[in-house]
Amino acid sequence: QDKGTKMTEFWLISAPGEKTCQQTWEKLHAATTKHNNLSTNSKFNIPDLKVGTLDVLVGLSDELAKLDAFVESVVKKVAQYMADVLEDSKDKVQENLLANGGLFEQQCQAEHRFYSSSLDTVPFLFIFQGVNQIDNDLKARASAYNNLKGNLQNLERKNAGSLLTRSLADIVKKEDFVLDSEYLVTLLVIVPKLNYNDWVKQYETLAEMVVPRSSNVLFEDQDSYLCNVTLFRKAVDDFKHKAREYKFLVRDFQYNEEEMKADKEEMNRLSTDKKKQFGPLVRWLKVNFSEAFIAWIHVKALRVFVESVLRYGLPVNFQAMLLQPNKKTMKKLREVLYDLYKHLDSSAAAIIDATMDIPGLNLSQQEYYPYVYYKIDCNLLEFK
Repeated sequence: QDKGTKMTEFWLISAPGEKTCQQTWEKLHAATTKHNNLSTNSKFNIPDLKVGTLDVLVGLSDELAKLDAFVESVVKKVAQYMADVLEDSKDKVQENLLANGGLFEQQCQAEHRFYSSSLDTVPFLFIFQGVNQIDNDLKARASAYNNLKGNLQNLERKNAGSLLTRSLADIVKKEDFVLDSEYLVTLLVIVPKLNYNDWVKQYETLAEMVVPRSSNVLFEDQDSYLCNVTLFRKAVDDFKHKAREYKFLVRDFQYNEEEMKADKEEMNRLSTDKKKQFGPLVRWLKVNFSEAFIAWIHVKALRVFVESVLRYGLPVNFQAMLLQPNKKTMKKLREVLYDLYKHLDSSAAAIIDATMDIPGLNLSQQEYYPYVYYKIDCNLLEFK
């Protein structure tokens, strides 16, 4: 499919059966293809469900609207978290979720395992519990993975940034220090590059008892050099104080091999853990996205059924159809559908004028059309 003109938006509509439902389907198909392919269409099969009383249907209509909103929110959450987890490859979210585009149609025609034969016993609870479980599992998994990611980022941040703040553990070596001496100590000093010549001239005389020629540049970033210098312990305070006047900053640093090793090991452990969890997490997201998505399509199908019976009456006789509109001609498609179905509207005209609330017509919820219409918006799965 040409990505440019196709919307990742689908319209699930229904119209009453003409002499047969097949005729309704053929009429729609002819009308949308006559004008230069306004949409890609397929039949949407909804099993015949036993219908209870009108009251039951009106109640179901409200329940389904709530369930629809809940399931959609979970579908979005799973997709959004997939985008977070894929980090640098957000553009791959859709192909990961809707694997190869055909998945959507397959899922729409998936076996109707959420249905029972009677509408009174439509397993709302079953759908709700299944999707609620996905929601709860997602929270737990996301929390564990985000913790890991956060700890790793904190460690990485410690090892980056300017010499004034970053960890020096991965920069310095044992031989840069005089260790285990009763009298001598090695300090680490951040020297701005602009002041480096001053440092070379001055450091031996900033305090008494500085070891001559004991300073080397150990590392540099954009603005500064990291230098070491060795002096007698009792001159340290004096040296620090004097150094500050020249904009040389002594960093608090104790060379401790054990600690540095522990830091490195912790970083490796977190990094390995994150890599280990990544694959299974992405797989879990794919599987459960698919589960939630199928549940969502089933809720839409049930809504079409209930709404169609409320609008077109009994016996049950309507054809549900799935349209994928072309992006550029959506307005035209609306007009064609209106022309096709405006005759259904003699009663609807009265409804729109009336202020009373007609069961099954959630006018407040969405635009009203003479045909039953629900939008399935997959654009919510695009993350840039």
